[in-house]
Amino acid sequence: MCAAGNPIVSALLRQNVLLRAGGVLRSWDPISSSLCPSPCKPNYSFEARAFTSDAGASAPAATSQISHPKTVSDFQKLHEATKKKFQSKKLPSDVHPDAVFACNELDLSEVQVYGFDYDYTLACYKPILEDLLYNLAREMLVKRFRYPDDILQLEYEPNFAVRGLHYDVEKGLLVKLDSFLQLQLGSVYRGRTKVEADEVLKLYHNRLLPIAYVEGPNNSYRHNTNSKMVQLADLFSVPEMCLLCNVIEYFERNRIDYNPEIVFHDTRTAMGSCHPIMHGKVMRNTEKYIERNPKLVKFFEKLQQAGKNLFLVTNSPYSFVNCGMSFLVGANWRDFFDVVIVQARKPKFFTDESRPIRLFDERTQSHLWDRVFKLEKGKIYYEGSVRQLQELKGWRGHSVLYFGDHPYSDLADVTLKHSWRTGAIISELAHEIKTLNRKDFKMSANWLQMLTQLIEDTQDDDSEAAQICLKEWMEERDQLRNKTKNVFNEQFGSVFRTYHNPTYFSRRLFRFADIYTSDITNLLKFSTTHTFYPRRGVMPHEYASHFI
Repeated sequence: MCAAGNPIVSALLRQNVLLRAGGVLRSWDPISSSLCPSPCKPNYSFEARAFTSDAGASAPAATSQISHPKTVSDFQKLHEATKKKFQSKKLPSDVHPDAVFACNELDLSEVQVYGFDYDYTLACYKPILEDLLYNLAREMLVKRFRYPDDILQLEYEPNFAVRGLHYDVEKGLLVKLDSFLQLQLGSVYRGRTKVEADEVLKLYHNRLLPIAYVEGPNNSYRHNTNSKMVQLADLFSVPEMCLLCNVIEYFERNRIDYNPEIVFHDTRTAMGSCHPIMHGKVMRNTEKYIERNPKLVKFFEKLQQAGKNLFLVTNSPYSFVNCGMSFLVGANWRDFFDVVIVQARKPKFFTDESRPIRLFDERTQSHLWDRVFKLEKGKIYYEGSVRQLQELKGWRGHSVLYFGDHPYSDLADVTLKHSWRTGAIISELAHEIKTLNRKDFKMSANWLQMLTQLIEDTQDDDSEAAQICLKEWMEERDQLRNKTKNVFNEQFGSVFRTYHNPTYFSRRLFRFADIYTSDITNLLKFSTTHTFYPRRGVMPHEYASHFI
C-alpha cells in the first residue's frame, strides 16, 4: 500500500473544505494519493505523487527517464532529477483556518434544532486557564495527597502535550496511537523523557497493540475500566498530562519508587477536584480567562430569525455558565435558548434513562423536587436524560444538530444511539491549519511524498548500488518525517496525524462528527439551508485523480 508520507494534510484533504469568499462557495481540491507501480518489477520511469492545488492544472507528469540505472552515480542522478521535478511543482493553495470540514453529508435545511455544549464550544478559554488548572491540581497533590513539597516547583509547559494521547496506566507511559492502534515510535514518554524505540518494542513486543489492551474487552468507544489505557481527549486534559509527566519525571530522577496507576488516579482526582475552585476564579475575573467572541450573538440571532430552536446541555454548574454567557452574549442570553440544562453529567445524560430531570431554583440556588412535565423557556434544569429531552420537546433524529468539543462524551452517543447530527468544535484546528499553510511545511511534505515514491519504485532492485542509495534515501526520509512532525509539536506532532496515518483521535472524530471546525461562529458564512458535502476520498486502489 502506498504511504501518504504527509503528517496531517491527507486527513484534511479527504474532508470537504468549505468556505465563503466574496459570497462564492469554493472547494479546495488537492490530490491526496496515487496508484502504486507493480511491486514485482522496479519502475524507474518515475511519476511524482506530490499533492497540488489543482488536479487539472498540475505540472506535466514527471518523467525522469533514466533507463536501467546501474551505478551509484546513476541512482544519484535519478534522485537529483526527482528533486528538480519536485521544485517545479506548484504548491497547494492555503486552507482557510475558518473553514468548515465535512466528514458526512449534512443538509442544514433538515435541521430544526441546534444544541450546544458550553466549555470549549460556546466559551473558549485563554491559555492562562491551563496554567490555573495545573497550579491548582499541583497544589492539591501536595496538600491533600501528601506528595513531596518539591513538586510545587514543577512548572507547567504548555507546549509539551497535545490532545488525544493515551496514558498506559500499567506501564506509566504517555503514547500516541494512530487509527490502526499502532504506537508512533518517537512519541512515547515516561515522564518528560522520550523512551527509545528499542525499549518501547521490548515493553509492548509489537508496534501494533491489541484492541482489548487499548479499549478494554468490550471494545467500547468510551473508556473501559478493564482497559490498560486511558485516552485524554479534551482540552482540560492537556495540563493534566503535563502535571502527570512532571510528577513521574520527578520520581524517576530522584529514584523514588511509585505506582504509575496510583499517580495517574491521584493526578486525575486532583484535577477534577480543583474545578470548583477554578470556576470561582473565572467568575471573579471572567475577562482574564474567557476569549470574547463578538460573532456569537449574530450567530444566535441568525438561527433564531430562521425559526430554529436552540438548547444548551453542559456539565458545568449554572452560576459558572451564567457568568460566562452573560460576558459573551449579554444578561439576556437565555432568551436565545428554548431549553437550558446544567450539570448534565454527560455522557450519562445521553446513556441513562432513569435519571429524572429537575428544576433549578435560581433564588435559593438549589434543585427542586417537583416533577417536571414540560421544559419551559427561561427556566434552568438540572441533570435528566436525553430520553426525557426528546419526549418532552419532540426533538428527534436528524432534525437535531448538536455541537461539542469532545468526540466521546458530547458526540458519540447522540449519533450512535439517537441519530442526531453532530458538529465538533476543535479549537486547535486553527493552529494546525496555519502550520499546514507555511511554505516550509508544504515544501517538506511535497518532497517527502515524492521521495517516498522514489524509494518505493527502487526498493526491489537488489543491486549493491541501489541498496547503498536506498539507505541514504531512507535516512533522508526519516529526517523529513521528523521535520513535518515537529513543526506541530516537538514531542507528539499533529493532533490529527502520526507520521502518515490519521491518529486514533482523528479516527473517532471523523466517525462521530458530521462536520468539524475551529469555532462555532464559522457557520455564519453559510445559510441555514446549506448542504455540506464530504470529499470523495481517493482509496489506495483508485486513480490519483479523475482529471486526465
